[in-house]
Amino acid sequence: MKKATLISLLLIGSYSFSQSVNDYRSVIIPLKFDFTKTENQYRLATLSKFNLNKAGFDAYYTNQTIGSEFNNRCSLLYYDVVKEKSFLTTKLHVVFKDCNEKIIFQSVTGISKEKDFQLAYTEALNNAFVSVFALHHKYNESGIRNTQQVITTAAVPVAITTKSSTVSDSLDINNPNLVYAQPIANGFQLVDSSPKVVMKVFKTSNTNCYIAIKGNAQGVLIAKDNRWFFEYYQNDILISEKIEVKF
Repeated sequence: MKKATLISLLLIGSYSFSQSVNDYRSVIIPLKFDFTKTENQYRLATLSKFNLNKAGFDAYYTNQTIGSEFNNRCSLLYYDVVKEKSFLTTKLHVVFKDCNEKIIFQSVTGISKEKDFQLAYTEALNNAFVSVFALHHKYNESGIRNTQQVITTAAVPVAITTKSSTVSDSLDINNPNLVYAQPIANGFQLVDSSPKVVMKVFKTSNTNCYIAIKGNAQGVLIAKDNRWFFEYYQNDILISEKIEVKF
C-alpha cells in the first residue's frame, strides 16, 4: 500500500517530463539572477519580460499577482538566465524549467563583445532569444488540461494523524543536521546553516505529506512517529531517510 501511494505521489512530479513549451501559456521571471547583485540589474528582468511577451508567452515577475487559474504551479514555466564563463566576451543562455526544475528548453548561447556591461548583457540576451523566437510558441491548451487531469487523479496521499507542529516542537535546535523551512511558491525550501538549499518540498492536500526533491532523488517528505522522513525509491528499493526540519 505504501509503495502504491508513493508511486501515485511521484506521478505528480514526473507528469511534465514529456511536456514542451507549447503546453504552457505563462512564464514566471525572477527579478534577480544568480550572477547579478541587484534586482533587474542591467534591466535583464525587464528585457526578459519584453522578449517573452514578444515570443507569445504571458510573462509575470515573481512578485506579481497572477490569476486563480494558475493555482496549480505546475501549469507554469519557470525562466532563468545563465551566464557562461568566458574571457573578454559576455555569454548568456536562457532556460525554461517545469515545476520540478526539469529543463523543458534551453536556448543557444548569446554572445556579445561589447565592453560596456549594459550593452553587452542586452546584446547577449537578445541573441539568446533568437532561438526562443524560432520556437514559434503557440499555446496548446489541451496539453495543460491533460496534465491537470493527471494531477487530480494522482494526488492520493497517505492519511497521517501526526501534526507537523508536534514534530517541529520536539526538535533540538543545536542539532548540526537541522534544516529550516523557508516558504516558496506552494511549498518550502529546506536550508542548512550555511545557508544552502538541501531540499525543496511542495504541498499536497495532507499537511503532513509533501512532494520532495533532493538532488536527483524525488519522493515524499512524510511525518511518522513525530519525525519527518524523506522516502524515495532507489533501484526499486524504498529508502527512508530521517530529516530534522524546523517549519
